[in-house]
Order: sequence, then structure tokens, then C-alpha cells
Amino acid sequence: MTKQGERRDGALSRREFLVSSAAAASAATLSTLHAATPRGARPEPLRIGLIGCGGRGTGAAVQALQADGAVQLVAMADMFADRLASSLEGLRGKPELQERIVVDEAHRFVGFDAYEKVLATDIDVVLLTTPPHFRPVHFAAAIAAGKHVFMEKPVAVDGAGIRAILAAAETAKQKGLAVVSGLQRHHQNGYIEAMRRVHDGAIGDIVAAHCYWNQGGLWVRKREPEWSDMEWQLRNWLYFTWLSGDHIVEQHVHNLDVVNWAKRAHPVRALGLGGRQTRVDPAYGHIFDHHSVHYEYGDGTWLFSQCRQMVGCKGRVSEHLIGTKGRCDTDSRRWSISGDTEWKYEGDKNNPYQTEHDDLFASIRKGQPLNEGRYVAESTLTAIMGRMATYSGKEITWGRGPRF
Repeated sequence: MTKQGERRDGALSRREFLVSSAAAASAATLSTLHAATPRGARPEPLRIGLIGCGGRGTGAAVQALQADGAVQLVAMADMFADRLASSLEGLRGKPELQERIVVDEAHRFVGFDAYEKVLATDIDVVLLTTPPHFRPVHFAAAIAAGKHVFMEKPVAVDGAGIRAILAAAETAKQKGLAVVSGLQRHHQNGYIEAMRRVHDGAIGDIVAAHCYWNQGGLWVRKREPEWSDMEWQLRNWLYFTWLSGDHIVEQHVHNLDVVNWAKRAHPVRALGLGGRQTRVDPAYGHIFDHHSVHYEYGDGTWLFSQCRQMVGCKGRVSEHLIGTKGRCDTDSRRWSISGDTEWKYEGDKNNPYQTEHDDLFASIRKGQPLNEGRYVAESTLTAIMGRMATYSGKEITWGRGPRF
């Protein structure tokens, strides 16, 4: 008997062909999938599965379907049937995508083991958009199953999860599987050009930095009488550290990542403070509503970091790099350098949420798979280190834990 996915004549299945082509291309120069497709012909379909059907997951599915005209959504999974149903209804409500949403009832999976059922189907790419707690297990399983991966940030909530992510990312590299993360600034034209100039020395050596994600409140779902404690926490995952990592990890990771990107390094120690000042109702779980962390890099550079979710306070979401020859200031809409070099980005302001998927699928088609596993893991661990510092009041060092 043949195994699932194999053909009796010994030929590779479509998924095996895509995976093996990418793996071979990592070691040698091969014809790309695009080059193998006759001019004017429709490329081989790439089948995707969605694990995590919340708002971000649904958005990621839309962007994946728009990234490549031959992409099909064929399987979906979520912890809750109502979330899956509302996501599917929303996707089907987009006329331009309807033909490529082919999720029959047999490929709609619900529950803690739903991810395993999606990965057992003949998909090529999986979108991992559940709460971050589940990311390490889901990512490792996806790579073991030979799937290309898009995974939202952050990728873990603790050090053990980060180690699992790093190991799976290395396996993905060996298998020739693409891995793209939700740190979308790496796919945003303004950030890319600003970082290129910083790395080329436009502001000299970076001697200090500060970054912020200060905003108001976010959504909260009122507890229903029939919900268990587990369901209540899962449906309000933002507010529980075991699920989200706290907002310093779930949200502020973007800004910390930009500084790591500029430094091409990660901090080695952190000391901070934080607490619950205004968001004290039990409906908001147990995470803090503000964090302030002083990070230090191996070369002595200091990073001063703030994140806050408080209504009525000054908002700011930005990054600022101080160099020996000037400074670089960035946010999601503006990028500039001042000092010895004066520069302001005035190029195309692309949608990075779409571009990250465009880049993922293009890399698969070309047999040159992207692998963003390491830097998203290191930036996530940077945020985790900051949370540990604010929760404990101790100095936390990279790989060593608290110092008293």
C-alpha cells in the first residue's frame, strides 16, 4: 500500500514536489517554479490551511489569497466553532476571493487538537495565528509535517518556547521550508530603506535608543455564564500572560525588534518597572497596563523602552536611534535621518501586511525560501526579558535569569 500523499507510480505528490524543490534550491541553483511554468500558463496551486480564525488570522488568510493568484484556502482550525464559522463567512463575503475558498465541512476542525488535523491534510502552507502560547508547538509540528509557514508575532511567551522555535527554524532551513513572521516592518519600504542607511553608517555608531508603544485600551469580551475559566481566558487571551506574554511581548515586540534590527544584535540585560494602575478590574486578567524597561546591549548601548495601554494618556508608537553622527526616527508612517546626513523617506508607502505574504509566496515559487525564524525568536525573547524584569524587579540577563 502507498502512504498518504504518495502516488502508485512513484512520482512525487504536488506538496512533496514543492518541498523537495525548495530544499534542493537551498543547496544548488535550480530552475524556479516560475521558470518551469510555460509563459502565460497558470502556476501550480498552493494550498493553505489557517490555524487560528480570529481577526488577525482572517486578515492573514485574505492577504495570503491576494499574494498569489493560484493560492487556495482548503482547511481551517480554531478552538471555537463560532470563531471558525464567522471567519469563513467573512472570507466568503469577499467576491474576489470566493472561487479560491474551498473549505468543505470535512476540513473545518475545532478544539485543542484541530491544528494536527489541518497539518494532516495536503496543504503546502500553513498560517499560524492562534494566541502566542500555542506557537512553539504548532510551529514545530508544521515543520515536522513539511509545511511552509507564516506565523504571527510573538512566537512564544517564555524561554522554553523560544528554544523550541529556534530548533524548528533550523530544521526548516535544512528542509528548505519558508518561514515568515508577522514582524511586518521588515517588509515595509520605509523601514527597509531607513535600516539600510543606518547600517551603511548614516548616523555613525549607535550609542543609545528609545522606543515606545503607548496607546489606549483594547477589546475585552464580557464573560458569559456558561463559559468555563479556560474558555473565558482563551476568549480574552490578551489579558493572560500564559497566553499572550503580556502586551510588552504581544505588541511592543515590534518596536524592540526595530532596535535589534538596527543594532544587528539583542540586549544582554534588562531592568525595569511596571504595574496595573488603571486596568485593575478582574475582567482584564492579570497583565500589567504599563512597562518601562532599560535594556543594555553587549557593546554598552542603552535602550530605553516604554509601553502602555491606558485610556486618556499621551500616545506614541515609534523608534529613535541616537548615533555619533546623527539620529534616525521611525514610525509606521515616517522615516527620517538628521545630523551629518539629512534624509526623509518619500518613496512608495506599501502595505507591509500584504507585502510579507507577497514575499513569502514569491520565495516559495522561486525555490528560495525565506527564513525569519531566528530574528523573530530573538526579538520575542527581548520582550520576554523585559517582562521578567518588570514582574520581578530584578535585573534579567540573556540566558541567565534574574540577578539579585
